[in-house]
Amino acid sequence: MEFVIKISQFLLSLSLLIILHELGHFIPAKAFKTRVEKFYLFFDVKFSLFKKKIGETVYGIGWLPLGGYVKIAGMIDESMDTEQMEKEPQPWEFRSKPAWQRLVIMLGGVTVNFLLAILIYIGMSYFYGDRFLPNENIKDGLLIESTVANKAGLLTGDRIIAVDGDKIENFSEISEKVLFGKEIVIERNGQQSTIHMPEDFLSQLIDSKEKGFINLREPFVVVQVPDTSYNKSSGIKKGDIILGLNDYETRYIDQVKSGLEKFKGQEVVAKVLRDNAEVTLPLKIDEDGKLGLAYASGSTPETLEALGYYQFETKKYGFFESFPIGIKKTGDKISSYITQFKAIFTPSTGAYKGVGGFKAIYDIFPSFWSWQVFWSITAFLSIMLGVLNLLPIPALDGGHVMFLLYEMVSGRKPGDKFMEYAQMVGFFILIALVLFANGNDIYKAIFG
Repeated sequence: MEFVIKISQFLLSLSLLIILHELGHFIPAKAFKTRVEKFYLFFDVKFSLFKKKIGETVYGIGWLPLGGYVKIAGMIDESMDTEQMEKEPQPWEFRSKPAWQRLVIMLGGVTVNFLLAILIYIGMSYFYGDRFLPNENIKDGLLIESTVANKAGLLTGDRIIAVDGDKIENFSEISEKVLFGKEIVIERNGQQSTIHMPEDFLSQLIDSKEKGFINLREPFVVVQVPDTSYNKSSGIKKGDIILGLNDYETRYIDQVKSGLEKFKGQEVVAKVLRDNAEVTLPLKIDEDGKLGLAYASGSTPETLEALGYYQFETKKYGFFESFPIGIKKTGDKISSYITQFKAIFTPSTGAYKGVGGFKAIYDIFPSFWSWQVFWSITAFLSIMLGVLNLLPIPALDGGHVMFLLYEMVSGRKPGDKFMEYAQMVGFFILIALVLFANGNDIYKAIFG
């Protein structure tokens, strides 16, 4: 069932983005009286799952879910239809249109991608608002269990104040900024200091294969007391929160672990929170520093707030207030994605090791259905698709735009033969990138 929910979200989001992106090319092409021969969701290599001709356009669904396309008459594209290009140009063909009209047609797809992201963020701001944890409300610092981060100088209990001169406002922005940051201002034991991150920090983090990086510190909540546990008769129950071992305060899981290590092989007096009241219980800690209990992490914001650990805030926006918020969120995401892109194309950072393909996108979606999460992911993927398509690689929209801008500036149009060769080169570059990204997915699946 989990697979069905995840794949449904993945295919729905992908289909929506492809159709709207191609519609961004289709509408201006039709507006400029340019013939569109095909409009396809997914690629129809050899055959189609569905196709129907309406007017001069064949609409269809291919079987290969690697994207989609519109085939515009008189344009060298991924179809590599060179026969048509050998004939005399016709008034309805792409190549016969003025350069500015061709530019509008080519920019239509990415324009729709960015507009879609803006509309989604506007809608989410209006309907859901923003629920966030202000950085100033993280009084006891963060959980930083990554050995790579620890080696760089970040420790559990540190409060991260600023990254590269930008003050941290919310918890949600910390991880990403630290990943790509160079100078981290932290507060430890009331004193501020600056940590200079190694250039290959991201590479080290990927190579370590560690799951955790920067998280909130959470309480140690007992979720099960097995019948075989040596603490079965101690009186501890499901839902108890361990606050102390002897005189050692253990407000958070990491402190409980430290306390267990400190008192391993001993019997201790545990201070426990139960039904908003504190009780004391005798607990045995084995030689390995274990209690023989199952505990939980990953508490919800509501639970953490109810227990008094963190104070979250919620902002609601009116209809017109949502517009500038949606635009700002889109701008911030574009900027963030460009930063990631720069890191990927800077070999010394090792960020390229984290590049993923379709499986990585599939894994982003949760195993439960949430429209709020779905639209948030779809907005980000729309931005990602827009930025990727603007890359100046022949066969992508950005490649066509690059040649059109050259034509508009120089007054010289690249020859059809040159465009054909450029398209082939761009196609092979894209195949290489797709193989690399999905190869990374396969490598991670096999080797962890």
